Amino acid sequence: MKISRNSPTKRGFTLMELMVAMAITTIIVTVLVSITSIALDTWNRSRAELRASRQAKSMIDVMARDFEALVTRRGNTNEWLSAVTDTSLPGGSGLKSTNASKLIFFTAATDRYEGNIGVAGTDKGGDVSCVAYELDYRDPIASSAAGTETFVLSRVLKNPDVTFENLLGKPDLVAAFSSFDTELTDPKYFVCENIYQFTVTFHVQVTDPTKPVPLVNVPVTMGQSTKSFKLLGTGIVSDYSGPSAALLPTGKLAALEISATVVSDFGVDQLRKRSFKNEGEKAAFLAKNSYQYTKLVQLPVM
Repeated sequence: MKISRNSPTKRGFTLMELMVAMAITTIIVTVLVSITSIALDTWNRSRAELRASRQAKSMIDVMARDFEALVTRRGNTNEWLSAVTDTSLPGGSGLKSTNASKLIFFTAATDRYEGNIGVAGTDKGGDVSCVAYELDYRDPIASSAAGTETFVLSRVLKNPDVTFENLLGKPDLVAAFSSFDTELTDPKYFVCENIYQFTVTFHVQVTDPTKPVPLVNVPVTMGQSTKSFKLLGTGIVSDYSGPSAALLPTGKLAALEISATVVSDFGVDQLRKRSFKNEGEKAAFLAKNSYQYTKLVQLPVM
């Protein structure tokens, strides 16, 4: 039996069918690549946000614990807390922090004596320590590595015996602590990195008899409404000039708010290398690659 040459069993694909198949394949590949790209971008952003949240949590939790154990005494001329915002903010070429303060204060820190509280021979019986925080722009590990700088927050805690001998009872806490300032750049006091800026707002309760509700909360924000905030045994000293400024010296420090902006590793790297057309483009890039965190801390009754 002869089979015709035009039999369907010998029939191949036409050019039109091949073109349709290629078009469908191209569409499927394009969709898969797009989905993969979106998935990778989402994963990278989630990873960056997770790392940033860990950095912020590390910073804010440590700082909050120290402030929650803040130690002050009234009826003396001693300085118990000092917060100063320097006019020269940390940063490198084209990358400057927008806000940061040096904080020095007394606290009953639980990690004094490296956490060996009650251990004979290590714990010398004191419970009032002095702690300092400062933001710097440098390599978090090496002191001279170029091209790997980032924003580094450091914390130096002086044990009660050192605090008692060198810091406690001083009228100028910044000047008294200056002999320990070099320790703030020591890598072993590193807390976290990529903290682009942090802002501390002190909430001071004042009594204003002219108000319907006499007890008024006055927020004093470092780097914005003031450059200096000091808590002395005689009251509060600050260059704040906003509402109720005249009542501030006799007010009570009731709480403070810590807010931080953490930039992702990719963001810091690009800000170091990349040039932007204008400040608006730079701000947009920073907003996309940074994360905001805030915590309100209630302070011991003064």
